[in-house]
Amino acid sequence: CSVGKMYTALALDEAMREKGMKSTFRATGQTGILITGEGVPLDAVIADFMAGSVEYLTPDNDDDHWDIIEGQGSLFHVSYSGVTMALIHGGQPDALILCHEPTRTHMRGLPEYSLPSMEAVRDVALTLAHVANSACKVVGISVNTYHMSEAEADAYLAEVEERLGLPAVDPFRQGAARLADALAAL
Repeated sequence: CSVGKMYTALALDEAMREKGMKSTFRATGQTGILITGEGVPLDAVIADFMAGSVEYLTPDNDDDHWDIIEGQGSLFHVSYSGVTMALIHGGQPDALILCHEPTRTHMRGLPEYSLPSMEAVRDVALTLAHVANSACKVVGISVNTYHMSEAEADAYLAEVEERLGLPAVDPFRQGAARLADALAAL
């Protein structure tokens, strides 16, 4: 919760358009719908219809068009994982961008649940994404470094990038152009 998923998606959509890529932000929560004027409030959809509503939200389009689907809770958060599972299965993603906030010690609202490693999140998300699209890849990491100094943030992002072999950015501080480049490279 509140790690920057919506901001990342909006910044990525903007960066892609600036690069001349075809892109549409697809809101899946109330705030995203308020910003764009359309979308699906996924947490208000009856569970049996969540994946289908995401599929409806992302209609067939040109092969070079990207639907940037706003993320929801973590697959590791026992209160919100079902919504994210529906996003992954209904959206049938070609690519995933992980979002992380490194200064947290536990899941929001669940102090007894520590944060999983980014490697664990990557592996679980890919396993579940492959159910709907066997070609899906994790292409980048968006990190909310708000509670870090500029130097701490730069060092942390460099360490994550080295460790996971993926571009790691804070889209608020640095923009999302490198994430857009990762998608363009697919």
